[in-house]
Amino acid sequence: MDDTAWPQANPARLPATASARWGQVLACVVEVPAALIVVAEALILGGGAFARYALHAPLPWTDEVASLLFVWLAMFGAIIALQRGAHMQLTTFIKNQPPRKRAWLDAFGMWMVVAFLLLLLQPAWEHLAEHRGVQMPTLEISEAWRAGAILAGTVLMLVTAVIRLLSCASLRQTAVSGLAAALGAGALWLLSPVLTDLGNANLVIFFLLMLGGCVAIGVPIAFAFGLATLCYLVLSTATPLSIIPNRMQEGMSHMILLAVPLFIFLGGLIEMTGLARAMIQFLAGLIGHLRGGLQYVLLGAMYIVSGISGSKAADMAAVAPALFPEMKQRGAKDGDLIGLLSASGAMSETIPPSIVLITVGSVTGVSITSLFIGGLMPALVGLVMMALVVWWQTRKEDMRGVARPSRRALLRLLVVALPALALPVIIRTAVVEGVATATEVSTIGIFYAALAGVLVYRQFDYRRIYPILLNTAALSGAILLIVGCATAMAWALTQSGFAQDLVRIMSAVPGGKSGFLLVSALAFIVLGSLLEGIPAIVLFGPLLFPIARLVGVHEVHYAMVVIFAMGLGLFAPPFGVGFYAACAIGRVSPDVAMPRVWPHMAALFIALLLLTLVPWFSIGFL
Repeated sequence: MDDTAWPQANPARLPATASARWGQVLACVVEVPAALIVVAEALILGGGAFARYALHAPLPWTDEVASLLFVWLAMFGAIIALQRGAHMQLTTFIKNQPPRKRAWLDAFGMWMVVAFLLLLLQPAWEHLAEHRGVQMPTLEISEAWRAGAILAGTVLMLVTAVIRLLSCASLRQTAVSGLAAALGAGALWLLSPVLTDLGNANLVIFFLLMLGGCVAIGVPIAFAFGLATLCYLVLSTATPLSIIPNRMQEGMSHMILLAVPLFIFLGGLIEMTGLARAMIQFLAGLIGHLRGGLQYVLLGAMYIVSGISGSKAADMAAVAPALFPEMKQRGAKDGDLIGLLSASGAMSETIPPSIVLITVGSVTGVSITSLFIGGLMPALVGLVMMALVVWWQTRKEDMRGVARPSRRALLRLLVVALPALALPVIIRTAVVEGVATATEVSTIGIFYAALAGVLVYRQFDYRRIYPILLNTAALSGAILLIVGCATAMAWALTQSGFAQDLVRIMSAVPGGKSGFLLVSALAFIVLGSLLEGIPAIVLFGPLLFPIARLVGVHEVHYAMVVIFAMGLGLFAPPFGVGFYAACAIGRVSPDVAMPRVWPHMAALFIALLLLTLVPWFSIGFL
């Protein structure tokens, strides 16, 4: 994800500083409620888990209230992310364009966002009208309170997109790119009778050409998915469009996905309260005096803290700045450091409580507990393979100036780090032992981190809570809008018969289970580099997991293979956006890092082959 890909707003291009004024409106209407909802979700789910497990008196309304608030949080977060330019997008093809050409592409891309939201308005209204007479079973209030989130979010995002377009592009760029978008829409409308007769050839037109073109010019992935799906349904089918907001709501309101914002909030607390720093300092004291010791510390730290924040960029940003300066003083090359950081980000995709694992469970029905248990060993295989690369690269490192800490100092670091080291153990144990669900366990982590920060580390800055809550809402909204739009797109592909065609093709792959797994791994390397992880999983997971079961592949084994492959693609240059995020965090030019990253990527590829061919690594402890 590239949070800085869109140009910053220039209020001078709008009369009466409309961009600044709209930002103030959003602060009152969207940001404050979004922050409050994050807090409310933690209290509701935490209280529900406590009542059920400790008091043996379950509260029947907690899930329904949490689900209702969750849809509003998803839409509010998507609005905040749109205002900040923080939606996930592919910038590989446009980041090196001349500024003038890039400005034209940005303007046209924002018109694509506006077009999607305009198309969604009427279906969102119909969706609301259809649910007015339906009551929630426990709260006994109208389902319109939930359905209204889609309509309200669409309206506010539409206004935000227009304001952003006018503030970032000149009047000429806005008018010309808007005219080009209108002419394209008009041409497609005139061709709709022809498109209706083309059958499944429309899949190529809308889901390959249109979708691929939008993603290539930097249209945020969620909006590209939504626009391609709506255009396909409007221009080539007779399907009522109200099904789209219905599918979006269904995808975004799954209770398992509520873990996404709560774990993101937990990640912010871990960084703020000093838990992450305490873990890193202990690991550095333990093995930092060895050849390649700090590189091993980086791998170990990523293994421990990864997945809790919900953002690989946040994981890397928590670990790298604490280690890179000393590693460079010991002679480590910039490119090798970025290669190691990128590979550690890819390796840790399967470590619970990874947001990708939670997403897989929500869209495929695979047990979250099984995924949490199965995810530790694949990451360990990747870690061992990268440790071998580190050993080779640092076997001649000069360690004469590095002092080994005394046992007393090491014991002191251990005592300080124990509360921090206990957090990942508590989270994973609570899920495996059935104390709390994958969603509820995040609240245990939140309360634990807050108490540790206040009572143990004395690092709890109350002024940073509100920004952390807003960042949580924005990142969650960006993720959940992708899930919603990809759910609608996957439904459209299924209705078209594409799923059946995919079943026939994948079932006919030579080599049986091994052939199917190898083809899937290669496909998800490509998908991970182009679509990032969550969009690829949400879109293709419901289609491919049934095929895996059909050919006899264990669903947890298949999940580990595709997640690991997707992570490899996400962090592999030249298309993987995770690689460029690592370069930005390490402040190293991609041109310097790219030639040095391949040994680490090769180690991960070997690990992927081992995971593919040896199911025990994924299911041996189930």
